[in-house]
Amino acid sequence: SNVWQQDHNGYTHQEPGFLDHVVNKKADIVRVYLPPDSNCLLSCYHHCQASKNYINVIVASKHPSYQWLDVKSADEHCTKGIGMWDWASSDKKGVDIVIACAGDTPTLEALAATSILRKELPKLKIRFVNVVDLMRMESIKEHPHGLSNKDFDALFTKNKPVLFAFHGYPKLIHEFLVSRHNQNFDVHGYMEEGSITTAFDMRVQNKIDRFNLVKSAIKLLGKEKECKSLIDKMDSLLKKHKEHIAKYGVDIDEVTSWKWEN
Repeated sequence: SNVWQQDHNGYTHQEPGFLDHVVNKKADIVRVYLPPDSNCLLSCYHHCQASKNYINVIVASKHPSYQWLDVKSADEHCTKGIGMWDWASSDKKGVDIVIACAGDTPTLEALAATSILRKELPKLKIRFVNVVDLMRMESIKEHPHGLSNKDFDALFTKNKPVLFAFHGYPKLIHEFLVSRHNQNFDVHGYMEEGSITTAFDMRVQNKIDRFNLVKSAIKLLGKEKECKSLIDKMDSLLKKHKEHIAKYGVDIDEVTSWKWEN
């Protein structure tokens, strides 16, 4: 199940553990793809249709959503399976924090959190990484699609904090990280919270929403004192969200009308 939109299904449709089940099968046959938008979905599906003797798993929402990459960029990104999005990054002079994501909803919230951080903390050096092929997170010693430690370090660094928004259970990502140099990962994903509620509230209840991601990024950076006003602002928006959905049953304008701005 896609998990992240429960406007009528509820808890019966909240089970991303199929991914955990599949990745424990033989590495030479299992492939898992989490396209962040429609063009990436088409690229992944085209690849899977042409493949033979593999178990290909694609997780994608059926709901209208944002389009991040054009067709050419989507094909290039999906061919690599993982990569930095330059247009969302601000790391030309070094890296303070890596913000990474895997899955369509996590990508939306990670980008929204990045936009807040770039606006509120313009000096912060952020590297934005998106994962399409989940098995790229695995070590190449364990899976043929896995990254070597050298390539992994080139993306995620050896020691900088990494805020990771993931479609499924956070423990799965941590399992992939056992042999990596960088263990400074804070993974946000499904926490068995929520039921029939708004789309954004599902994210809030599982702390994968943009406001909680911003707060986590500040904590990872050790900037709680100097960024207290920003933390208060995020808490205020979370409070506004709860009050608004209780009264109107729909998400706040700050979420529904949000667009990426450079």
